[in-house]
Amino acid sequence: MDFSQELQDLSSAAQEKMKDNLKAVDKVAEENQIRILRVFKEEGVSAFHFQPSTGYGYDDAGRETLDRIYAKLFGTEMAMVRPQFISGTHAITSALFGVLRPGDHLLYAGKPYDTLETAIGISGKAKGSMKEFGISCDIAPLDQNGYPDPDTVIDYLLESTKVVALQRSKGYADRPSINVDSIRDIISRIKKVRPDLIIFVDNCYGEFVEKEEPGHAGADLLAGSLIKNPGGGLVRTGGYIAGNKELVEQASARFAAPGIGLEGGATLNSLLEMYQGIFMAPHIVGEALKGAYFTAALLEEVGLNTVPSSRTARTDLIQAVKFEHKERMIRFCQAIQEASPIDSNVTPQPSSMPGYDDEVIMAAGAFIQGSSIELSADGPIRPPYTAYVQGGLTAAHVKFAVMHGIETLIKENLLQLPLNQGR
Repeated sequence: MDFSQELQDLSSAAQEKMKDNLKAVDKVAEENQIRILRVFKEEGVSAFHFQPSTGYGYDDAGRETLDRIYAKLFGTEMAMVRPQFISGTHAITSALFGVLRPGDHLLYAGKPYDTLETAIGISGKAKGSMKEFGISCDIAPLDQNGYPDPDTVIDYLLESTKVVALQRSKGYADRPSINVDSIRDIISRIKKVRPDLIIFVDNCYGEFVEKEEPGHAGADLLAGSLIKNPGGGLVRTGGYIAGNKELVEQASARFAAPGIGLEGGATLNSLLEMYQGIFMAPHIVGEALKGAYFTAALLEEVGLNTVPSSRTARTDLIQAVKFEHKERMIRFCQAIQEASPIDSNVTPQPSSMPGYDDEVIMAAGAFIQGSSIELSADGPIRPPYTAYVQGGLTAAHVKFAVMHGIETLIKENLLQLPLNQGR
């Protein structure tokens, strides 16, 4: 897969444009690495904590210590980290179902991720949705710049509103992601009006991108997936919920069963990878961020619209690229698959997927199925035909794969280089 000189020149221009961003990424990764090391030392982590538990999983010291580590790292009173969570959506719905009751009202600031819409019951007819349980939901519209507006959120509050939910990452939406400082401001302004509200943050794709987490910004409850950032590319399955003690205990009762909650849950042979994964997470997240900056910079050089731009500071891993043409988007994703370490011979096709109303194309030649910390390119097949490029265990792999994607489009006459390429 040799690249043309024109594309190599564009790559060099992209790398020059993102130099300052790379320094910032390294600084955040270093500070987060030191923070994690400090917490490991405080908790006295040793090889003993990697011992597996079986059956009911009672008295699992390694699991209990890992819970405390997550709570400290995410700025919360308590956390639960479990391999039994099958996805971020599973962890998020466990958290929301845990604290909401029939007759309660859930208010989302902006539309949630597609699979959450299904779980809540605002789209589709999935069995067991919150709507079936008599939990209502409204969506407070975002402002003209795509950010949650605290005043609008306050206007949408009902007497029965119990939870206000924020999604840190844009997911498949055409909006900016929300950084931790903005989350802090939103929470502060809402709590001044309704201090009784539970503020929940979907933290997927955002862990360790910044020096702080939503818990440090006042979030009452947050959740995420271990096959994204905090798993460091090593954890094969699982998720976490963190927050105020009472709320995490309520969520654990929903996750397991009332009366069992945090006490059960065998870890089998997962503890070693979960400890090592969280320790590796700042470095791996940094590599993925470097890949995201390069993706934005290079695709801007060839005239495509990227969100965020190559010069915008990040709060998550997701890099959106608007291809405007269906065929161009699909072929780019297929080319990313061709440049993957696993299943490079597979050609992904758009298809229906559980939890999505539109067909979705997913390119992900990953070691762990569905691992979003590994390089992937996916998106629903709907205008403006946006692909979401995310993850990457090494920045070098992301660079190579994205260059291959562009080279493929050029060779197949789906994209033309601008006249001033490489300048």
